[in-house]
Amino acid sequence: MTDNTPRVRFAPSPTGMFHVGGARSALFNWLYARQHGGALVLRIEDTDASRNRPEWIDGIIRALAWLGIDEGQYEGPFFQSANAEEHGKAVERLREAGRAYFCDCTRDDVIARTGDSYKGYDGFCRDRGLEAGPGRALRFRTPDEGTTVVIDLIRGKPAFENHAIEDFVIARADGSVLFMLANVVDDMTQGITHVIRAEEHLSNTPKQQLLWEALGVQPPIWAHVPVVVNEKRQKLSKRRDKVALEDYQAEGYLAEAMRNYLMLLGWAPSGDREIVPWSVIEEEFRLEDVHPSPAFFDVKKLRAFNGEYIRALPVEEFVERSRPWLVAPYAPWTPEQYDEDVFAALAPLAQTRVSVMSEITAIVDFAFLAEPAVDEASWNKAMKEPAAAILAAALEAYADVPWTAEEIKARTEAIGAEHGLKLGKTQAPIRVAVTGRTVGLPLFESLQVIGRERTLERLRKAIGALS
Repeated sequence: MTDNTPRVRFAPSPTGMFHVGGARSALFNWLYARQHGGALVLRIEDTDASRNRPEWIDGIIRALAWLGIDEGQYEGPFFQSANAEEHGKAVERLREAGRAYFCDCTRDDVIARTGDSYKGYDGFCRDRGLEAGPGRALRFRTPDEGTTVVIDLIRGKPAFENHAIEDFVIARADGSVLFMLANVVDDMTQGITHVIRAEEHLSNTPKQQLLWEALGVQPPIWAHVPVVVNEKRQKLSKRRDKVALEDYQAEGYLAEAMRNYLMLLGWAPSGDREIVPWSVIEEEFRLEDVHPSPAFFDVKKLRAFNGEYIRALPVEEFVERSRPWLVAPYAPWTPEQYDEDVFAALAPLAQTRVSVMSEITAIVDFAFLAEPAVDEASWNKAMKEPAAAILAAALEAYADVPWTAEEIKARTEAIGAEHGLKLGKTQAPIRVAVTGRTVGLPLFESLQVIGRERTLERLRKAIGALS
């Protein structure tokens, strides 16, 4: 790499499941680095031991790999806690240069002096000359005058008046460094040139830029990607919304569909296209083209995206990707009941009717269970008169019909004609008797696959249940 080659970083905190907003930021960073021949650094910001667990760190790495960002495509993972020595050196440099001072004010002290619980720190200890001691935090001395201009590839040049930025704490009384400074020192240590992160960090940026400048290092180029919101235009929340990437993976969303959709949260390819190959995204994506306005995470749209991706799979690959949902704990049948050839025959029918892979299990269960899992509402709806007569006629007609979907359909139409019914009404009780539901795969093709004997057996049992 040359000195002009960008170095970007993805720096999540392991505080739970992997947020889809974080996944979007990771993709933006990764793609920007790839486009410019740069490097992506994975840094785990783990200094708050009470809020992170090893399994969450492993989850981040697995989630990135699922999206296509495997361990060979980034440097690290590095851990913020391992850089504590450099954090301490930066604290001393700022203190010795007069850019930081000790303060023993509590929040109640500030409120008592200002009479305003919403007002920031009032600078009371700026010139008291306190030394380090119990209960004394270290605050950064923000310039009294001037403006801090942030160069942001997405938001232009937002400006912040320095007098409006309070003297913020950079180290606690016990000497531990806060996120604001640790984040800056880590970026300096790792040579980060571009910081691409969520909009929620924009308010921190002037403070961090002041720290960069106070430490004598050129600040990075910033890019704050838009906040991700739900249908009520509220920021996605772990407590309220479905935001964990692992949940979508477990439900059967394809990685390529999720990756395509996440890239559209703030950006769009040329033309009216949205579902495009990754090669097109790699070619067309420009960080400068990302919109600053909030990005709506539309679960219904994502589901539709996923359905399109599923239908575009070659049937052989669809069969392969279905395998996890055809065994325990997803499948209600035993390994002995499952038949690979039967599923392969049903796969082309099922592929066009599922939006997430987990739907496969319920849509083909009739083919593997000893008896169909009958839906009570479907039974009550379909098994009204003349259901018994139709089932009896089907039992007789199916006994000697050539066992092809076309012939079974023709016989069923004839039964319907005898009762003055269209095919949809005629096949309803037959479908429920054989599959347990009123909706599902094409009926006659399904009957052909499971065979004559199983079909007749289920018709007999349904007739018996009705009588």
